[in-house]
Order: sequence, then structure tokens, then C-alpha cells
Amino acid sequence: MPDAALLERAIALGVANVARGGGPFGAVVAAGERVVAEGVNRVTVSCDPTAHAEIVAIRAAGGALSRFSLEGLTLYASCEPCPMCLAACYWARLDRVVFAADRFDARAAGFDDVHLYEELSRPATERALPLLRLEVADRLAPFAAWRDAVARTPY
Repeated sequence: MPDAALLERAIALGVANVARGGGPFGAVVAAGERVVAEGVNRVTVSCDPTAHAEIVAIRAAGGALSRFSLEGLTLYASCEPCPMCLAACYWARLDRVVFAADRFDARAAGFDDVHLYEELSRPATERALPLLRLEVADRLAPFAAWRDAVARTPY
């Protein structure tokens, strides 16, 4: 069972990361049974709030394959991806995400991803973090530059 073995690898990475002072999360990106990249939670050790195991693994996979689309690959995560990581999985165009513990298991251990899922389900005007759109004259300039660029890589 390759899924189970790769998921167990992600779990083992998370356990080992705790011993090194990191968070209890591990992730593996694989093509079939072949591991392309791995990642562990580096939030506290790198002082980077985006350095979740899934993000680290996705970045490593893109670098290893020299491509930003990870179509054809699966991400195995020791825990259900938080909203940020889930969005990254969509942006990476992964075929599947397989995880072990869920957001409620994470909450019981002191990680409250459930709060983020709840926040994102609220209308923008009711969220704890204000999200303000400001009208400025040149707001579309970056898109015009992109549209007019001859040497661009579509994604």
C-alpha cells in the first residue's frame, strides 16, 4: 500500500521534527511510490509563519522538478492541511492530498486551524482581520503589464 507507507513517512517526519524543536507536522510529495520532496514544519525555527510542512514540501518539489505545476503528484500530510496549505495545494495543481490527523486532532494538541476554517466561512466584513479594498487610479497597471508582456509564462 504505497499511500499508507508514504503517509507513515510524513508522520515520522513530523515526530522527528519535534525532537529538533520544530512543529509536529511532516509532508511528502510523491509521484506514485517515488518521493519527490519532503518537508517539515519550520515556523518556529525559521521565524516564518508560512513555513508549514506542506508549503516546504511543495516548494522543494517545484525546485526538484524545475516546474511550478505539480500535476501528477500527491501530497501526503501528517495532518489535514490548514487553509493556507490547502490553497497552496490547489495552486500547485496537485492531483490528490492524503492526510492522517484532522483539524480537530490538531485543535486538541493546541493548534487551532478550526478557527481559520470558521473565519474564512464568514463574509469578509465579519472577519476578525479587516480586509479593505481601496480604489486607486493605477490598480490595474500590473495586470496590463502582464497582459502586454511578450515573454511571460502563463499559469
